[in-house]
Amino acid sequence: MLYHFSEESDIQVFKPRPSMAHPKLDPAVWAIDEEHALHYYFPRDCPRVIYWKADWTSKSDICEFFSDSKVDKIIVVENRWLERIRNKKLYVYTFPEDTFKLFEEAKTAGYHVSHEEVVPIKVELVDDLIAKILSKNVELRFTPDLHIIRDRVLSSTVDFSIIRFRNAIKQ
Repeated sequence: MLYHFSEESDIQVFKPRPSMAHPKLDPAVWAIDEEHALHYYFPRDCPRVIYWKADWTSKSDICEFFSDSKVDKIIVVENRWLERIRNKKLYVYTFPEDTFKLFEEAKTAGYHVSHEEVVPIKVELVDDLIAKILSKNVELRFTPDLHIIRDRVLSSTVDFSIIRFRNAIKQ
């Protein structure tokens, strides 16, 4: 299954749009696979650092990043987003997979693109994002400064996704 997360409840047709992050890519509709969907149960602009154990993660990094946890994935968000996460409602659109292809530039991130219009199969309201996130086997952590964990993750062997970091508080 492929998904698209939105704060809008009534999108009937998703039309391909240009990507600011990938200006050379033809206009596309973006979707995320089931494995990575958890990364998107947040308000759209919420900066977050997500990291997890991968086959290539060193034993020393597993010890450093996971020694105080029994989970394989940790999500870190700035403190100032807690109330917005608590109060936000999201709509999860389920897409048919037939026109989508894996976005090769970031294949481990689970992104898929379609260059055709997409009609969703269904839409589901999620009104308790924290409960949805915590229903998975992850830790959700809050911090006043995302830069510290981002820098540690980038210099490690853990796999990661850093989303909307441009919105993080400048340090």
